[in-house]
Amino acid sequence: MLKACLNGGRGRDEHPAVPLTPAELAADAARCADLGVAAVHVHPRDAAGAESLRPDVVAAALTAIRAARPGLPVGVSTGAWIEPDPAARVAAVRAWRTLPDFASVNAHEEGAEAVAAALHERGVLVEAGLWTVEAVAAYRAWRVPAGRQLIECMAEEPPVALADAAAMLAALPRAAGPIEPSVLLHAEGPATWAVLAEAVRRGLHTRVGLEDTLQLPDGTPAPDNPALVIAALAAGAR
Repeated sequence: MLKACLNGGRGRDEHPAVPLTPAELAADAARCADLGVAAVHVHPRDAAGAESLRPDVVAAALTAIRAARPGLPVGVSTGAWIEPDPAARVAAVRAWRTLPDFASVNAHEEGAEAVAAALHERGVLVEAGLWTVEAVAAYRAWRVPAGRQLIECMAEEPPVALADAAAMLAALPRAAGPIEPSVLLHAEGPATWAVLAEAVRRGLHTRVGLEDTLQLPDGTPAPDNPALVIAALAAGAR
């Protein structure tokens, strides 16, 4: 699976094509889906452009994307930088009127398992965000099933990011039940394309988009999310 990560925490000051509004997210999601991505990951924004977990903000983004591209799986982030209070993150998930298909939960963050449990109780597929080997160890202690394990390499130097990927992949727990969680491998910044190539080599899911990188594989500026998707497909991602 190739997933498009459309905006993350970026603003227009970083790239003029970062989609922020529901309409902009919907347009980019549809264009990327037309190219072949199997899902999109978005960070819904309020009227001021700030990331938000509020039910109305999440619903507006999801509804717009689903209207533009019915059937396309859509996921959101529950990162602690959006709402630092773990109890408030759980309360936000429980208050959502419109549910995403999946949501990422960073295992190293305080209250991560409780957020994952709230998502699971509501029928939302949990993506366990794993940034370090220590985060993998924390995730291994969860009593909540994750449907997807995100190996997220944060090091900027490609050799370091690739070494981190290998270490985290080796540390992943074996499935306790009959269903093995899927694995998605990706990086951010300068290591994006080297780690994407490694995901292709290993036959793992991966992702690309303006959240992760503003550059094409040759180092030139990426004009928009579809251009990054085209480059990922050319590199063998599917």
